Amino acid sequence: MLLRSFRTVELLRRISTSSSVSGYRTSPSVLQRYNGVLPHRVTTESLFPSHSSRFCYSLSVNSQNENQHTTLSAPVSSRRVNNRKISRRRKAGKSPSISPAADAVDLALDSVVKIFTVSTSPSYFLPWQNKSQRESMGSGFVISGRKIITNAHVVADHSFVLVRKHGSSIKHRAEVQAVGHECDLAILVVDSEVFWEGMNSLELGDIPFLQEAVAVVGYPQGGDNISVTKGVVSRVEPTQYVHGATQLMAIQIDAAINPGNSGGPAIMGNKVAGVAFQNLSGAENIGYIIPTPVIKHFINGVEECGKYIGFCSMGVSCQPMENGELRSGFQMSSEMTGVLVSKINPLSDAHKILKKDDVILAFDGVPIANDGSVPFRNRERITFDHLVSMKKPDETALVKVLREGKEHEFSITLRPLQPLVPVHQFDQLPSYYIFAGFVFVPLTQPYLHEYGEDWYNTSPRTLCQRALKDLPKKAGQQLVIVSQVLMDDINTGYERLAELQVNKVNGLEVDNLRHLCQLIENCNTEKLRIDLDDESRVIVLNYQSAKIATSLILKRHRIASAISSDLLVEQNPETELASCSAV
Repeated sequence: MLLRSFRTVELLRRISTSSSVSGYRTSPSVLQRYNGVLPHRVTTESLFPSHSSRFCYSLSVNSQNENQHTTLSAPVSSRRVNNRKISRRRKAGKSPSISPAADAVDLALDSVVKIFTVSTSPSYFLPWQNKSQRESMGSGFVISGRKIITNAHVVADHSFVLVRKHGSSIKHRAEVQAVGHECDLAILVVDSEVFWEGMNSLELGDIPFLQEAVAVVGYPQGGDNISVTKGVVSRVEPTQYVHGATQLMAIQIDAAINPGNSGGPAIMGNKVAGVAFQNLSGAENIGYIIPTPVIKHFINGVEECGKYIGFCSMGVSCQPMENGELRSGFQMSSEMTGVLVSKINPLSDAHKILKKDDVILAFDGVPIANDGSVPFRNRERITFDHLVSMKKPDETALVKVLREGKEHEFSITLRPLQPLVPVHQFDQLPSYYIFAGFVFVPLTQPYLHEYGEDWYNTSPRTLCQRALKDLPKKAGQQLVIVSQVLMDDINTGYERLAELQVNKVNGLEVDNLRHLCQLIENCNTEKLRIDLDDESRVIVLNYQSAKIATSLILKRHRIASAISSDLLVEQNPETELASCSAV
């Protein structure tokens, strides 16, 4: 059995808090490097210190003995619910107390399924080939519309998916209808009518209150039959989602969530309170479930747009204003609270409206505290990023701003924003282009992860810093690098020019890998010049000789094509969002 630990997520998450303002970026540094900058995206990492370095997937990976017993068994918590608090909530018209765990079992028997996944991940150092095939197992449950909800990491990079319902020995083929890697959720569909006989759907409920009991149902390692663990809600706050490297609302519970539990429901009463998705490595009985607002946002987005689009971001980086002199310096009265705008993503709508040193006082009429939090339920608080992330693409928000001592109200359109360097690239093959033995690829964090678990320290420093801090200046922009040089007479003397960024081709700035490919393929001069690493290194080639050498190099290294298949198809980077907006 394998429990995949992601210790570097926290390391990467912290570095970017002081500079990242778009997309779903993580960063590695210590909080001392944070310098008071509060990034506003879908995440607010600085407000909620994360232990994501110890977060683990709850995904069970096949070994030779599937039922091998380990110390990762699932103990049932004996902690009791505070009945007085629950009683007061019931009198106040709030959430009722939960039924016994036996009721959860009754509900789950005809709803929770075991998922078997065969997956193959690509190699980013050798982007024309895949790594070894692997098998893993997870859980899922049926919702209305003959759909199965599970975790995205259960089916990531899948090539074949099977599901098996409780009490059956037959596995049925399943198709992945939609995947949201940021929120770690996926929807499966099964065509077999036999599978659906006797299956019941579960209904999504509300966010449970603190100390309310939940029962986690699934197929964790240690056995083949369905398992139920019981626990109570410990806290509700934005948490690092390890798989998608994002920070969204999550519920911490003290029920054991072990490998194989991923995708299973956490049931409260007769409804689903969340989806189990990760635990805290090194801690006993600390698990996390995805709350129903995130689940509903994902499902509704898929139903409206036909595919997963993402979670919205305002595209600004904000600094808390807890210091009195800081508030006074920006002409805030004693009654005012808010956060200071320090950076704005050039691709966001906010870039056209907001200015650096604006103070955001309220979001959609909800006052923002000096630490960036807003009221949430009964005497709880949560970062205002949560309000942003729950917006639909192209939905507007009313933002109250203090600018040079005067209050203004602006309407800002929100949409998902992609970082300059992608944080993940599941379910797709890497892009590449080979010319004269130079392997050109777009810089991605999965590429940096190939340097090992301690990739932040072992990967090229310049590339790592650019991946964490640089912002896109225009849509579709990529950082293109020379990942390696396949040696040949044509490139002798250039072998040390790997791991450098490509800036220009024949004097023209490179926008992305597709653009670089076009510039080289359409070259009409005898010499081809490529400027690297802020133009500090130069490659000059005889163009015709380089084209001939390329064919020989591909044959020598048994590479089928000099160009990845995605670059052969014309694409519009705004097509997906536009198609959703038109719905």
